[in-house]
Amino acid sequence: MSWWEVLLVVLAGVWAGGINTVVGSGTLVTFPTLLAMGVPPVTANVSNSIGLVAGGITGTWGYLPELRGAKRLVLRLVPMSLLGAVIGALLLLWLPAEAFETIVPVLIGVGLLLVIFGPRMQRWAARQHHDGVEPRWQVVALMSGVLVAGVYGGYFGAAQGVILIGLLSSLSPEPLQRLNGVKNALGTVVNAVGSLVFVVVSPELVSWTIVLAVGCGALVGGLVGARVGRRLPPVVLRSVIVVIGVVGIVKMVFFP
Repeated sequence: MSWWEVLLVVLAGVWAGGINTVVGSGTLVTFPTLLAMGVPPVTANVSNSIGLVAGGITGTWGYLPELRGAKRLVLRLVPMSLLGAVIGALLLLWLPAEAFETIVPVLIGVGLLLVIFGPRMQRWAARQHHDGVEPRWQVVALMSGVLVAGVYGGYFGAAQGVILIGLLSSLSPEPLQRLNGVKNALGTVVNAVGSLVFVVVSPELVSWTIVLAVGCGALVGGLVGARVGRRLPPVVLRSVIVVIGVVGIVKMVFFP
């Protein structure tokens, strides 16, 4: 890679790290950038996923104030994300690269609907609680959904954040900003675990130049994204999520 290509990837990493922290879909910036430079799709996907771990760490760190009240929820869901990431990463290495192309826009669309109707679903779910105890179906649905999101994130990951925040905002009574912090933590777990699988199983697919360039940019982007995201009112944050999600669907369906 030439110096200007490295610089372009770093800048894409800054944007991806920031948008991942606020919403998700950062991969829709870095992945096409790498493809435009002639990087093979699987190498671009694998190297990009590893690089974005840095942004996930700084973004999660920036949301620590919100996460302090969500320890129980995080501990319940992290194992699901971990397992899903391992399955998804192995599927990426075993299945044809086109295997998930059809289902990805559908998953993002479902995530957006959950974000839009999340407050109404939260109110309905709250009425199902008895003595402050969550119904078992709600716990099972959330854990299952996070597992599926983990599989998707380990396989590709674009707009994983939109899917996660949609699930969380519709099936958990926690405030949206706290759930956004949980989303960042779970997304970071998925990227980190998936990256470990890639490095151990198929190290030949990793371009460490790309990893370093994306990682340096994402590291900064995650910090900036946390500062911006934590200041957004819930209505604005929800609107930003919907807009970015729609852009992601249009990009994948009409400009693959």
